[in-house]
Amino acid sequence: MSNDKPVRVHLIVGGFPPGEPAGHDMDYARLRLLEALHETGRARVTVSNDFRDLTRWLERARLLITYVAGPYPSDEENAALRGWLTAGGRWLALHGTSGGKAAPVGESRRARRMVKMGHHETLGCFFLNHPPVRKFRVDVNAEHPLAAGLPASFETSDELYMLELLDPAHTEIFLTTELATDPAPGFGFVYERDTSLLPDGKTRALGFTRKVGAGAVAYIALGHCHSPDSNVQPFVDTSVDPAGVTPLVFRGSWETEAFARLLRNALDWGIAA
Repeated sequence: MSNDKPVRVHLIVGGFPPGEPAGHDMDYARLRLLEALHETGRARVTVSNDFRDLTRWLERARLLITYVAGPYPSDEENAALRGWLTAGGRWLALHGTSGGKAAPVGESRRARRMVKMGHHETLGCFFLNHPPVRKFRVDVNAEHPLAAGLPASFETSDELYMLELLDPAHTEIFLTTELATDPAPGFGFVYERDTSLLPDGKTRALGFTRKVGAGAVAYIALGHCHSPDSNVQPFVDTSVDPAGVTPLVFRGSWETEAFARLLRNALDWGIAA
C-alpha cells in the first residue's frame, strides 16, 4: 500500500444505555479522536456508538479505536473481532474499554462488581476499579515504540485504573504507575482481591501492547473527561482539589502534551501496520 492511500479506521465512542454519556464527555473524546485522525492525513473514518454491526465495519478496516463506558462486544462480535485481529487488524483501546458489564452485589443492588467476559481475554486486561480522580506520576518504558518522544515520566490528573493483566507473559508494558494499595477502598466498584499489582507489589500497568496472531492490541488506560451534564464523580482526591470538590469540566490527561504524543504514536502504530 502506498503511503498516500487512505487507511480505513473504525471509531467507537459511546456509553450505556445507548446514547447516554455514562459519566464521560463522549462528544469531547469523539471530537479529539477525530481531529487526531484527521491530522494524520491518511485515515478514512467510520463512526459508531457501540459494537453493534461490528463485523460490517471491520471487514474493510485496518484499525479499530474504542473509547467506551459500558458498551462491549457480544460473544459473536468478540469472535469476529478476534478473527480480524488474528488476520492482521490492530485495535487501539482507550480508557473504559477495559470495563463493560457491572453486576449488582448484595440485596441493596447499589454496589456493583465488574464482570470478566470474553472481550477482556481478547483485549488482554480487565478493569477492577479506580480510586477518586487524582494526580499521579506515569512512568514510561522509553524503548517501546508507542513511547517515542515521551519523557521518562510525566504527571497527570486522571482516573488511576486498577487493571488485571490476563496475558502477562505476552504483554509489553510501556506505561506504569506506583500505587501499593487502593487509597479509597469501597469507592467505585467492589472487587474480591486486588489482582492488578505487578510482581513488585507496588507497580500497576497503564499502557501495553500484545500480539494477537498477525495483529495486535494497544491499550491506554488514561483519558477520563467529563462535562457538567456527564459528571458522576462524587468527589476527587485532594491532589486535584484541596476540598475534594469535583471540577465541573474535567479534561485531565487530554490537556497534557504527553497524552497528545501518546495518541499520535498510537495512531501511527495502527495506521502504518
